[in-house]
Amino acid sequence: MPDSSTPDSRTAGTRLALDLTLTIRHDGQGGVADDLDSPAGLTRWVRERPDLLARVRAPAGWTANGADLAAVRSLRDAARALFARAVRPGDPSPADAARLIPVETALGRLNGAAAAVPAVPRLEWPRGGEPVAHDHPAGGSAADALPAALARAVIGFLAGPGRADLRACHAPRCVRYFVKEHPRQEWCKPSCGNRARVARHHERHRTP
Repeated sequence: MPDSSTPDSRTAGTRLALDLTLTIRHDGQGGVADDLDSPAGLTRWVRERPDLLARVRAPAGWTANGADLAAVRSLRDAARALFARAVRPGDPSPADAARLIPVETALGRLNGAAAAVPAVPRLEWPRGGEPVAHDHPAGGSAADALPAALARAVIGFLAGPGRADLRACHAPRCVRYFVKEHPRQEWCKPSCGNRARVARHHERHRTP
């Protein structure tokens, strides 16, 4: 089920799906860092997204445990495997090239996580704002609520129009996925484009 029924909340779902995959990132020193390397890392990541906390009906002081971390990391592996499929015939992120799980396994994880907590649409209409519909948990365990919400965001993105514009950034040292926002965009951000151009320049002028 898509994450929402309005343009603003669809954008939020897309951002959440991307954010999950971007917890694997370049560490600034030539390697790859993992923002979800511990329960504390997951706790920070979730608390930085108050809307996600609201979706899973978690208290503001929510703290992740080891089981939460394992579930979200497993779901992230599934999301990145499916992102790699989505960018074909292009290459996946360099971070994924040698460790992708099979697509059927990824689909099973994603669909299983989404199904663990049934969801119902809920209309919210803030004073002075526009009405927004969100999926809210209607059952299942509290432990399953976070991976279920993330799974629905990934499903909504992959089943939506944004998937066609998904790309893997292949600038030197980058391991990100991004949604292409204009026809000439090749990189996830300007700094990656600068690095790529510098690398190409050095390659062209390298002494044989």
